[in-house]
Amino acid sequence: MGAAMRRIHVGNALSAFGLGFTVPYLYVYVAQVRGLGSVTAGLVLAVFAVAALIVLPFAGRAIVRRGPLPVLLVALVTAALGALSLGLSASAGTVLLSAAALGAGQAVMQPALATMIVDCSTTETRSRAFAMQFFLQNLGLGVGGLIGGHLVDTTSASSFTLLFAIEAAMFLVLVAVMATVRVPRAPRIEEAPGQTGGGSWKQLLGNRAMVQLCVLGFVLFFACYGQFESGLSAYGVEAAGISTSALGTALAANTLMIVIAQFAVLKFVERRKRSRVIASVGLIWAVAWAVAGYAGLGHGSQTMATAAFISTYALFGLGEAMLSPTLAPLVADLAPTGLAGQYNSAFALVKQLALAIGPAVGGPLGASLHAPYIVAFLLFSLGITVLAVRLGRQLTDVQNQPSLARSRVVTQGGAPAHAVVVAEA
Repeated sequence: MGAAMRRIHVGNALSAFGLGFTVPYLYVYVAQVRGLGSVTAGLVLAVFAVAALIVLPFAGRAIVRRGPLPVLLVALVTAALGALSLGLSASAGTVLLSAAALGAGQAVMQPALATMIVDCSTTETRSRAFAMQFFLQNLGLGVGGLIGGHLVDTTSASSFTLLFAIEAAMFLVLVAVMATVRVPRAPRIEEAPGQTGGGSWKQLLGNRAMVQLCVLGFVLFFACYGQFESGLSAYGVEAAGISTSALGTALAANTLMIVIAQFAVLKFVERRKRSRVIASVGLIWAVAWAVAGYAGLGHGSQTMATAAFISTYALFGLGEAMLSPTLAPLVADLAPTGLAGQYNSAFALVKQLALAIGPAVGGPLGASLHAPYIVAFLLFSLGITVLAVRLGRQLTDVQNQPSLARSRVVTQGGAPAHAVVVAEA
């Protein structure tokens, strides 16, 4: 791990640490502490998603033309201003505008940091680099949320102002850290003749493997991340009688599983085809939904229901640990030279769409239609397995299993790799 990669990982940890201070308490802050009501609080959460959907298509082009570092620095300053303003806002208008700035900045950070990881890694080291990123993000969120929970006081607006100020400070510290990063110079779009803005999007949409990966990514994020704090938690409370403390324990079990399993599963993932790893995640999540079904519909004791519900979140964490060194490196390996930023932004856009639609669909279902909710998302998980197997047919051998290649030549855009030496059995 070079100096640039170390700074990038420190940056990931700092940004997640800052977000952990405020994300769990945003709804309470807007609805109760500022007294703006549940409708405004719901709009704030929606604004985060809308802001991300607006800026991400432009972020990809900016990363390709200017490089990921300048785009990241602008995003960090925007997010810092949004966080600080949100902590000082007392009216609905200023809260919504601040949330838009914070949401836009956060959204652009993801593809910018992912592109920097791509630029600073090779095919052999990329899976491990993204696994480390995911590990540090979860660790930062968990530690930030834990400390924030001890600082917050729902009777004092100033305690929330402190949280948002800490979040803004973390973003600014990250600006200072990332400004020292020397990212290897990657080809820019001006150096690829004929790659106009429309042309690059047309090329992306013409890449069947990338399109299938985006469809698969949408289902993945819709059926998992989009349900954590909406449909699945509503189902747990309404159908399984889960207490709020047990719900917190379930979320902690998810994070703990990721922290424990991330590097334990990494060697397993690196030696196997990416499509089969993703297909396995679909099966694990199908088991998780079946266990959730037992928790709410099994008519067992409350202790068994609670244990089953916590196990559901832990199983989701195991699947997440398997995906982190698989999905993001695959997006990078599918991107033609100079267009990694565009492909990362497109995949981040798909993720945001899933995270916006997932709670809207899953929340009402999980709260009222318990059996249909479990059956539907169990089928979505099995669908992940089917889509992953189909995706594997579109990938070259090296794209699907980079460990086959001893050389550092990366298969780009679905084209066959040249000068690839296949490891002897």
